[in-house]
Amino acid sequence: MPKSFIQTFLNNYMTASIIAIVALLLGISIGSQSIPFSSIWDTLSHHLFHTPMDVPATISQIIIAIRVPRVVLAFLIGASLALAGVAFQGLLKNVLADPYTIGVSSGAAVGAVLVFFFQLHLSFLGRFTLPIVSIMCALVTLLFVLLFARLAERNMGIETIVLIGIIMNAFFGSVISLMVALSGEELRQVISWLMGSVAMRGWSYVSLFVPFFIIGSLGLFTHIRELNAFSFGERTAANIGVHVLRKKLWILLSASLLTGAAVAVSGTIGFVGLVIPHMTRLICGANHRKLLPLSFLYGGTFLVLADVVARTIVAPRELPIGVITSFIGAPLFAILLFKSLRRKT
Repeated sequence: MPKSFIQTFLNNYMTASIIAIVALLLGISIGSQSIPFSSIWDTLSHHLFHTPMDVPATISQIIIAIRVPRVVLAFLIGASLALAGVAFQGLLKNVLADPYTIGVSSGAAVGAVLVFFFQLHLSFLGRFTLPIVSIMCALVTLLFVLLFARLAERNMGIETIVLIGIIMNAFFGSVISLMVALSGEELRQVISWLMGSVAMRGWSYVSLFVPFFIIGSLGLFTHIRELNAFSFGERTAANIGVHVLRKKLWILLSASLLTGAAVAVSGTIGFVGLVIPHMTRLICGANHRKLLPLSFLYGGTFLVLADVVARTIVAPRELPIGVITSFIGAPLFAILLFKSLRRKT
């Protein structure tokens, strides 16, 4: 089928990069105080290349200390969740799979809330206690989901995995509700965190997240060939020389690493891993050689723009970013599930 003009236009690294840069500039510019693009450019040039700057110190401080880390973190989290969604969908061979729908995000959230609730600080992990506990809980959740799916249905149909993911989500929701009910002064902070946000995250959060982002992303980008092979089935992958078990574990580990670290620094932001891979697949097709990098760019762009909407739509108040992504993702998930079930009847 010939591609439309929009599909052709968006199926281009240059176009996706320009859109991402424009979204980042909008994210820095728009807020309680509007900042002109010229001031952003002057400030960034001054800090990067030591050029002269004609921007008030307060504006420069807002740009460097508040707006830039916020949009950078939003972009990296959006890109991470989109990459994890591509990996889960490629491995499970179904567009309904994403870190949220199969329960991995909820598992990571339980890990993060446990850290908050018990004020955990493991000395040998230091400041990485929160993301590592979240990642471990995300991995354990994924293993449980796959194990139960295997026990329930030998071929692990995606509807079975999604159903078990929903059960795990409900169970973990109860665990989190229990801890929230038992918490004291931290109640408001924990609830706000659970709804997903990148507000008030400075450079410390960016530096905390970046190592996991680099490792997880490299883990997926170095397995593009295997992801393409798995899209034709495990037997086909094995026939062309892919070590199925080892490569599956690497891909699942990388996707869970990205999900757990993202949840640890931003809370639960649902459906990014569902919406972006699906929309990007409509643009560029199913070849992971192009699907992964474009999902990276469009995932980051999507979350930066969702954050702009979250902080402006009811200004001066601010909505959790997870509310915006759920408003977009939940109807799309229902449509995809409906189509999937119709194909089986």
